[in-house]
Amino acid sequence: MSRRLTLSFDNGPTPGVTEAVLEELAQRGILATFFVVGHDLKREGRRELAQKAKDAGHWIGNHTMTHSVQFGTSVDPGLPDAEITAAQEVLGDLAEETRLFRPWGNGGVLGPDLFSTAAIELMKRDGYSCVLWNSVPRDWEDATGWADRALADIRSQDWTVLVVHDIPGGAMDHLGDFLDRVLAEGVEIVQEFPDSCVPIRSGSATGDLHHLITDVPTDKRDKKENE
Repeated sequence: MSRRLTLSFDNGPTPGVTEAVLEELAQRGILATFFVVGHDLKREGRRELAQKAKDAGHWIGNHTMTHSVQFGTSVDPGLPDAEITAAQEVLGDLAEETRLFRPWGNGGVLGPDLFSTAAIELMKRDGYSCVLWNSVPRDWEDATGWADRALADIRSQDWTVLVVHDIPGGAMDHLGDFLDRVLAEGVEIVQEFPDSCVPIRSGSATGDLHHLITDVPTDKRDKKENE
């Protein structure tokens, strides 16, 4: 069975971490996508690292402005603009023309709170490609064991979209060894994302999104707004 792997790195870039990640990828001729948080990109040294990644051929995506709230849990009608549009403005010329957006999954959960109808409509209106995932080995919790879990996912499916994090904690110290193990198994590492993980591509829905949407009922919204 031919297997593919798409690498994505969330929550960076992080000075002192991302430089080594970029070097490991460059040594093996691998291209990936870095999904960055708007607020974090404003911190010292971050934008320069993101530019370095872009210059190397990696894609830069939007990973919300604050990385703190799921659209389906909020009563705020302005949340999609505050989390998606505002972060896209911070990215500026770092962003891809395809406007890659990855929501905050609160630990990688693909559940009904991920989106609201308003968030979906914004992505469609403004031409975003919504990039999800099918492997989250929780590297932020286990700096050494994540690689084995990721490999298990890769072996079990045709095309894996892996989410790891170029943040402090030591997990990325094992990236090079992980990549070598993947390549030794004959897995093709590609930059593209499969349709199965892109339910909206360039503003057009490519699959069913109902299982990922929760809209707070009007009566509960009114109650929360008056509390």
